[in-house]
Formats: sequence, C-alpha cells, structure tokens
Amino acid sequence: MLTLHRAARVLPDPADPTAPSYADGAVLVRGELIAAVGPYDGLAAEHPAARVRDWGDGLLTPGLRNPYGRWLLERAYHPDPREGIGDEPVPGGPQGLGGPADEARCGASARRGLQRMLGFGVTAVAGPFERASVRTAVARSGLGVPGGAGAEEGPLDPLAVLPFVEAVHGRLGVGGRADFAVFAPGADGPRAGGCLATVLAGRLVFRRR
Repeated sequence: MLTLHRAARVLPDPADPTAPSYADGAVLVRGELIAAVGPYDGLAAEHPAARVRDWGDGLLTPGLRNPYGRWLLERAYHPDPREGIGDEPVPGGPQGLGGPADEARCGASARRGLQRMLGFGVTAVAGPFERASVRTAVARSGLGVPGGAGAEEGPLDPLAVLPFVEAVHGRLGVGGRADFAVFAPGADGPRAGGCLATVLAGRLVFRRR
C-alpha cells in the first residue's frame, strides 16, 4: 500500500542548507521505503489511490538521533505508570529505586524508554549496549543504532540540548528507509511545538492524541 504523508513544509535534508524544501509537500511511502518526495499536488495526482495522512501545518523532517542511548537505556530506569512516580528517567537504573537489576526488569525499562523516545521524534539511538535484554529491546523496536559512545547523561528529547540540525538523523531520499517525524510549528523551532507523529520503517509508531 502507498501512503502519502502531507505537511505544510517538508525538509528532506535539514543539515544541508542547499537542499530543497517543499511548501505543501509530501513523502510517498511504499512499505518500509520512501518512494518519492516533493510537492503534494504532483504526488497526489500521480498516485490517486494512495492513502493520505495530512499533518496540516506540521513540519516533516528526518527523525532525530538520540546520542544518550546507553545512559538512558542501561543507566537510568523508566518507571511503569503503575508505579506512580512519573515518567522521567530515574538515574541509577532499577537500583536507583532500590529494586533488582535483573534482565527482565532492565528490558522492560528499556522498552518503555524507547517508546517514550518515539514521542519526541527519535528514530535512531546510539549504543553500544552491554545488556542482552537492552540489545534485544532496541533491535525489536526498529530504531536504528548508529555508532557512538552513548554513555553521556542526557534527556529523552535530544532537542532539549542539541540544535535541530545536529539532532536530525539522515535525510529523506527515494529508496531510503521511511524514518521521519512531524513537528508542530513553534516560534522557537520544532521543539517548541512538539512532535505530532513519528514514522519508523513506514509504520506510524507515535501520534499525538
């Protein structure tokens, strides 16, 4: 199935100031891959049977890379909502709450952390990871794992500490994996408006309610 993701502005390669951008643009997705990027009207006319996801006045860009993956997923604990202690990472892993650091609990914490990253437009997370349960959680999540030390402490939202052009990961090109995010417009850039949606390997994995 073809899916056409429409947004008020599409930035295929924000890190390259010479790269084109599209007002009222779109990304055409076939399966896990990008089939086309360009003006919405032209792509819609060429593919009238494509399902359309219209993100209104959103800004569609490549997803973000979180360089703090190792600290966030192995050295911090992501509480279960039923624990009633919020959803911010707790330094020290499960031990920081006085609990056991067994593989099952660490894996569950990592899965919750990865899910929360998706809500910030993250589509890649830095490793390497020492724990087998964390490696499994990352692999199953579908998040890309670029190289990097990843051990430095940092937030779930990379835009909290990094400029947008440094946080963005990769570019949107024909034949590339369909990993991207849509941000609401904000006076101070993408973070001000927050993430509206995250697409990973062509699947809509987060949508703001």
